[in-house]
Amino acid sequence: MQFLLAFVVVAPLLGAVAALLPAPPGLKGKNPDQAVLRHGVTITGAVLIAAIVLAVGFDHDHPATMQATTDISWIPALDVRIHLGIDGISLPLLVLTALLTFLCALYSYFKLPAGPSPKAFVALVLVLESGTLATFAVLDLLLFFLAFEMVLIPMYFLIARWGSGQRQAAAWKFILYTLLGSVVMLLGILLIGLKSGTFDMVALATDNGRGLTTSVQVIAVLAIALGLAVKTPMWPLHSWLPDAHTAAPTVGSVLLAGVLLKMGTYGFVRILLPIAPDGMRTFAPYLAAFAVVGIVYGSLACLALARTGAKGDLKRLIAYSSVGHMGFVLLGIATMTPTGVNGALFANIAHGLITGLLFFLVGAIKDRYGTADLDTLAGATGAALYGRAPRLGALLAFAAVASLGLPGLAGFWGEMLTLFGAYSPAEGLSRPAFRTFMAIGAFGTLLTAAYMLIVVRRVCMGEHPPHPRLSPDDRAPHAADGPQATDGPRPAEGAGIRPAASTTPQLADIQTYEAATWTPLAALTVLAGLWPAVLLGLTDPAVQQLLAGGKS
Repeated sequence: MQFLLAFVVVAPLLGAVAALLPAPPGLKGKNPDQAVLRHGVTITGAVLIAAIVLAVGFDHDHPATMQATTDISWIPALDVRIHLGIDGISLPLLVLTALLTFLCALYSYFKLPAGPSPKAFVALVLVLESGTLATFAVLDLLLFFLAFEMVLIPMYFLIARWGSGQRQAAAWKFILYTLLGSVVMLLGILLIGLKSGTFDMVALATDNGRGLTTSVQVIAVLAIALGLAVKTPMWPLHSWLPDAHTAAPTVGSVLLAGVLLKMGTYGFVRILLPIAPDGMRTFAPYLAAFAVVGIVYGSLACLALARTGAKGDLKRLIAYSSVGHMGFVLLGIATMTPTGVNGALFANIAHGLITGLLFFLVGAIKDRYGTADLDTLAGATGAALYGRAPRLGALLAFAAVASLGLPGLAGFWGEMLTLFGAYSPAEGLSRPAFRTFMAIGAFGTLLTAAYMLIVVRRVCMGEHPPHPRLSPDDRAPHAADGPQATDGPRPAEGAGIRPAASTTPQLADIQTYEAATWTPLAALTVLAGLWPAVLLGLTDPAVQQLLAGGKS
């Protein structure tokens, strides 16, 4: 188990180095570009298999216990250790990261985004995977910060070199926002380490803030939460996200939404809740307020983009929907209750599955139409995705209703549990305030349903221009004069009422490689919706112990 966890974290990094080296003569094949893409699929596949074996070998009877631990001294002067371990909170995120990265590598093997060398592309994706997996596996604050920062440069280059549109501006905005937030976060981490005498996250969680004064906790929470909120992203620190998603290639958007955003919310749960509970209690109402504003704001932005004539970009709309969905995660964390935090963790996984699938689908639609503009997709020439590519349209509708929280699918449980947690927040938090937040969040679910159904109606069913109204004088020749009313040859019978869609060329429906990439996400969305105990059975004991300060 120790070896497996270390392999999961380190193997992508070694694979990235190998991808940049010249391939051995026997492995070059006829197409060196395809060879390096196969290398990416192989490494990410091996990491996914190791993560699944790790999950199977995990002691499910004791999910609150750190397992597969490695603890090696790294910088003795600062007491920084290479401390790895997983529990019921981090294991689902670890497996989700390995799965999404493998699916992205598989998708890229058949549909590589336009850009520079495939070697660099594969190496950047593998470095990104290694940093994300390390974030969920490390148990030292400084090591967490290093892993947290490790993903920034690969994502910057994926957007700037393989993106489209205003990719340079979007990449710079992404890196500047996240780096500035990280600088402040580092100050908070150093404050905790210096005041408590250790950077070990397990020891600090067990101490449950008893070694830190309330003022130190408040300052540390303010600093660390700022950096985590940028990555989440929390309103009003979200403005980098829509630009980054709009410009990023398909796999970049999938990894950004499905994996990177989870690093911020994971930091709230793993660091701030157990290590600085008094500081979190001080800021919890403000965090909840920002969360529900983000829920409503993200939904209203999506409604504005979805309306006819707005020239809204479908990728941008899905990005704004992420602001709303991550608002539910932050609301659950702010309740500081087992119900709310479990809901937040469940919503994290559900968002990764559903939004990852949505970005794959939007990328495929953009490849087929040449645009993600909603007005173009819904126009008379692009309307009726159901008619032109029915399986693709059906899967888009499935992902949309999963995103709006339809009962029986993964998106339902996380939102419901966070609202339940807000109804009865932790002791010391204002019940009237949190019940108000709950009501606003529930209203946000209605707005989410509204814009998602509008998207399905417009993109899948299409819009046809209204028939012009004819005056009695215009209709008279056709009604009374008969065939003598027109000069020249008569049109064929029925030619004037033939639907426009019948003359529209068909689109390529779901391809084999697309089905292989998207089916696991759709299946897990159904599984998590029908059997939520798969996740809650892992997270609940760990959350209970975390909130109790390491005591069962």
